[in-house]
Amino acid sequence: MLRLGLTGGIGSGKSTVARHLFELGAGLIDADDIARRCTLAGGLAMQEIEKQFGPQFVLPDGAMDRARMREHVFSVPSAKQTLESIIHPLVQQEMRRQVQTATAPCLVFDVPLLVESPHWRRQLDRVLVVDCSVDTQVERVMVRNGWPRSQIEAIVQQQSPRADRLAAADWVLSNEGIDMPTLQTLVRQLARRMGL
Repeated sequence: MLRLGLTGGIGSGKSTVARHLFELGAGLIDADDIARRCTLAGGLAMQEIEKQFGPQFVLPDGAMDRARMREHVFSVPSAKQTLESIIHPLVQQEMRRQVQTATAPCLVFDVPLLVESPHWRRQLDRVLVVDCSVDTQVERVMVRNGWPRSQIEAIVQQQSPRADRLAAADWVLSNEGIDMPTLQTLVRQLARRMGL
């Protein structure tokens, strides 16, 4: 089984590439999705989040107030470390469980913080980076999420620099100035190299 790490900055198209690979027969382990589920009502992280951050970070339905937490994490650097110390072990545990049950010839690990977390490289056979310019990232997220430019630029600044992601890559898929059919063709070509 090929273990492929997939990463890219916000708005790069990483999730779209992951979805296409899944549709072509790859197994998919999505770190963001697991983290999100941990912070939904009844999620495994919610009791500790409320304990560490207070009830103001919990919505009436019991889920984490993502908007408030995002704002807090950007303004209080230690808050990010606290949140990660709660969520990351739960994500790792669920990822290990999913790996044990995987049967696909290629297992894609969709991990936004792959480059920032050095332990990942040892667990992967290849790293695929979905890449585009920072300007393109910002424009896409503004359209997709309706967030102000300053908020997106702050997120980009907190992520691994583009140059670091590219330096960590075995394969780079450029998602700049192309349409969806072209992107799908590029993903199919990659999928063939992965044995899908």
